[in-house]
Amino acid sequence: MKRYQGSSTREAWVLCLILGTIMLNFPFIQIFNSSQLFLGIPILVLYFFVGWPLSILVIYLFTFQLGHDEQPRKSDSSDRTES
Repeated sequence: MKRYQGSSTREAWVLCLILGTIMLNFPFIQIFNSSQLFLGIPILVLYFFVGWPLSILVIYLFTFQLGHDEQPRKSDSSDRTES
């Protein structure tokens, strides 16, 4: 049975959602919730300020790649209106 591109795209979005939810849930928050500092910044704050933009970057790169994978549509001259 042939798998379609839409199915793998949907699976990738679900994976991004699950990983983002896990990343912002209790076990990971508790791991980084300590009194230690890195360059004078609490580890938990660094986790949020690095992890959140990193997850946004991954999603951006994913959507950017999806845009380049799509086949360009053939433009039909009847769709254009000349003024």
